Amino acid sequence: MTLRDTPPFRADHVGSLLRPERLLKARADRAAGTISAEELRAVEDDAVRDVVRMQRDVGLRSATDGEFRRTSWHMDFIYQLGGIHSTDEKIRVHFHNKQGDLDFTSAALAVDGPVRLEKTIFGDDFAFLASTVEDGVTAKLTIPSPSMVHYRGGKASIDPAVYPDEEQFWADLSAAYAAQVAAVAELGCRYLQLDDTSLAYLNDPEQRKQLSERGDDAEHQHLRYIKQINAAIEGRPAGLSVTTHMCRGNFRSSWAAEGGYDFVAEALFSELAVDGFFLEFDDERSGGFAPLRFVPPGKMVVLGLVTTKRGELESKDALKRRIDEASRYVPLEQLCLSPQCGFSSTVEGNALSYDDEVAKLALIVETAQEVWG
Repeated sequence: MTLRDTPPFRADHVGSLLRPERLLKARADRAAGTISAEELRAVEDDAVRDVVRMQRDVGLRSATDGEFRRTSWHMDFIYQLGGIHSTDEKIRVHFHNKQGDLDFTSAALAVDGPVRLEKTIFGDDFAFLASTVEDGVTAKLTIPSPSMVHYRGGKASIDPAVYPDEEQFWADLSAAYAAQVAAVAELGCRYLQLDDTSLAYLNDPEQRKQLSERGDDAEHQHLRYIKQINAAIEGRPAGLSVTTHMCRGNFRSSWAAEGGYDFVAEALFSELAVDGFFLEFDDERSGGFAPLRFVPPGKMVVLGLVTTKRGELESKDALKRRIDEASRYVPLEQLCLSPQCGFSSTVEGNALSYDDEVAKLALIVETAQEVWG
């Protein structure tokens, strides 16, 4: 089994990490106006340095900034695209867990101008992250995929006076993303991840029903999303690895959708031009491994077998058995291991401790070493 020197790595992780208490306090103080933006930035910088060190110490070969400067994994990015603004309306996403239901609420978005990239989004954040990693560790930037701009509001969020032809919206959106990809590559980014819940949500018949009710083409939406992601990354420079992460929702240890990858699998795995797929497989909600039979040679699959939704540590033997099961559909050489999602997709974080988080990341590294060497 060959070692991997390019992303994704045999032991990897999705991106977001639990925010330390000092950072949460600083954010609250900034919101209250008792500290300056510069003071908050200094606290963030220190927290990022610490979390990068943690990732190195557990043996990971990639490092993110934990998304420590964000409130949400996706909306913080989307609102910075030119032509997109928040509105007074609210987006409510219904989440579920074994204890009951809860809602994630965010300001709705409106596409009220030509979509464009006005500046490199998260550029300063990535530059700082890159300055903190040591040799042998690759700085990884995570951003929401183009699909998320559309999925959150659908065509109803697009002003027809701006885009009488929806095809122009899609062309502009992919062009804005292509400019972002080029810009972060210019900053030295060699590992970019496009986070995309929509392509996993679309496997859930209830989610497709909701899309149909709002006037979208739920049965073919994934084909459009695949096409636009491909357009966004088509011109990426050599040496930039691009992956996508797909899960069914991650908010305070809860989920929004259920179902295996069957509905999107054939088109997704055979047509999406990324280098690797981070896939959620931590419990029965995600279905089985059979859809992986559509993964072509050369594409990597990162098995999200370790849950971030609870603190109990998985059995290493059980992880190895599941990796072996997945290898019936994709050669072991094309597999990697990670958590099923981030630990803190929103600022609130999931219901587990920092020590739980570290133990799970260490388990992933140890298991990967024993499986792949």
